[in-house]
Amino acid sequence: MSFAALKTNRTDLSKLVEAASSGPGEQTKTDNRNDERFWQPTRDKAGNGYAVVRFLPGDAEAPTPWVRYWDHFFKGPTGQWYVEKSLTSIGQADPLSESNSKLWNEDGSEEAKRIVRERKRNLRYIANVLIVSDPSAPENEGQVKLYRFGKKIFDKIMDSMQPQFPDEAPVNPFDMWQGADFTIKIRKVEGYPNYDASSFKSPAQVAGDDDQLEAIYNKQHDCTEWTDPKNYKTYDELKSRLALVLGESAPRTVREEVSLDTSTPYVAPQATAPAAVAPMAAPAPMATAENTALDEDDTMSYFAKLAADD
Repeated sequence: MSFAALKTNRTDLSKLVEAASSGPGEQTKTDNRNDERFWQPTRDKAGNGYAVVRFLPGDAEAPTPWVRYWDHFFKGPTGQWYVEKSLTSIGQADPLSESNSKLWNEDGSEEAKRIVRERKRNLRYIANVLIVSDPSAPENEGQVKLYRFGKKIFDKIMDSMQPQFPDEAPVNPFDMWQGADFTIKIRKVEGYPNYDASSFKSPAQVAGDDDQLEAIYNKQHDCTEWTDPKNYKTYDELKSRLALVLGESAPRTVREEVSLDTSTPYVAPQATAPAAVAPMAAPAPMATAENTALDEDDTMSYFAKLAADD
């Protein structure tokens, strides 16, 4: 949709709130930590960071300005790493989610629950942002980038759209005219990045006139690739990878893709021989850029610490 259409048909705030609380989120392709489209605030040696961004509306035809997905990141007993997106992101059955559910519900021991917590899903969000201030890397200022963040920041976005107190007016932070800049303040608390001090400023237009606004709008990155299921591995591919990481010799199976909300029973077909899977080296610790996007419900920083200690 064009900028002119966006100005005429600005997103209804109630629709964003409804979309945020709906079922399985949007999809994404495999993360590329060298992808130049992405930006993260820099943190100093003490773990502190500061930046100001403006969330942008994305494609006005998209259902939401953000995309949302889940992934897993853990090291198995074999020393191999499982770093994969969860098929639950696109409403399909996922072998690791099934394994975790079985451990939690059927085993129920404290050891089983510990394993499930280490292998849990991690929630991610991605949105277009205009970098307003980046003192540690001023060359980024004025650029439009993709920003990956966790539930803590998303909760602050929701709080701005659904304020809890009568003297606070709802604000759509993605609106280019009446939205608000977001100040990111990162502090290291008990060894992990903390975003509690981050907040939205007073509402203000992104730029001075429509020509400037349209130029910013047109710099946004196309997120349609994050909605294509072809960018996810199949159930069988994930099952084979999981077996390798866990040191199991379970054969691959051809499984019909079943939505999580369906009641259709699964009938296992005849097993086939396992496909060869190349060993995967332990990923480099993500001590700065990626970890800054996480909060207490996003455990990537915990796993990164394990990798660093390995």
